[in-house]
Amino acid sequence: MVWFDTSKIHIPVDEDQRNTRLSKPILRSRVQNIVSPERLLYKQPSVLVGRTDVVAVTPWLAPIVWEGTFDPDLVDIIYKSMNLTIATTVFAVGKYVRFLQDFLETAEKHFMVDFNVRYYVFTDRPDDVPSVNLSQGRHLSVIQVPGSNRWQEISARRMEIIQTAIERQISREADYIFCLDVDSKFHARWGAESLGRLVAVIHPWFYQQTRDHFTYERRPASTAYIPMDEGDYYYAGAVFGGSVEDVYTLTKVCRNQLEEDARNSIEAAWQEESHLNRYLLYNKPSKLLSPEYQWDDKKTKTKEVKVIRFSSVIKNYAEIRPNV
Repeated sequence: MVWFDTSKIHIPVDEDQRNTRLSKPILRSRVQNIVSPERLLYKQPSVLVGRTDVVAVTPWLAPIVWEGTFDPDLVDIIYKSMNLTIATTVFAVGKYVRFLQDFLETAEKHFMVDFNVRYYVFTDRPDDVPSVNLSQGRHLSVIQVPGSNRWQEISARRMEIIQTAIERQISREADYIFCLDVDSKFHARWGAESLGRLVAVIHPWFYQQTRDHFTYERRPASTAYIPMDEGDYYYAGAVFGGSVEDVYTLTKVCRNQLEEDARNSIEAAWQEESHLNRYLLYNKPSKLLSPEYQWDDKKTKTKEVKVIRFSSVIKNYAEIRPNV
């Protein structure tokens, strides 16, 4: 695997940040109480009535977010009062830039509506980034990155590029961050119920499977290795997020492990997704999003998935990827 020089990423750096060690990015404060306005009327919650067809909490007591497990109006009112900014990173490298318009246009309809959102588009084709009308409080930054002749390398580089962007720019501009795949579309509400310290999404193809069917990296020589008798859930690499601080730590650890594997001429089974799963096994997410938040258009909707919020679109990989 050929690694690449992050100095080639064109991210503006202000003078204060230039004088700060990049290994310690300046982070915005995110510690706030969950405050509900007085006289706010909403349906009384119950400890006896609710969804019984799905599990809504992990063994380590992290919530699993499904339709019907939260009050969207109450959640939004609480979080909107915090005046938060949510960063959203997306990679549109090579022919994947063609998916960017649908991604952005559907995000403007469904993703964190009425919140401050900053999109960070990483691309080797900045001239092909479409012009999309953004709502008030929403901004888009285009960050040029090198292309590649191997899609596996593009995938593996994501952690390094996101880490660098957090150090140089995002840490000063956002409170939370989601890292999403561009070859996807939003279909329904994705709101503040998704916010948390460290957030992962359960993969739509594996949530009904036992851990021995998970496509973890099984070779002990890789830093992404997970033994056959370990594993909680299989997490999709297409969606992860959380506080900027926690995602920074995640990307830094995964980057270091990817680089160690590269030095040993090892490429994990599913590149950064394998390393993400290893990290989240031993650094438990504080909130899990159900497969509603990362469906696959090739998969038939199941009875427990009441709404599809975000999904990977059907595409011809042989046509859009630089290699098979």
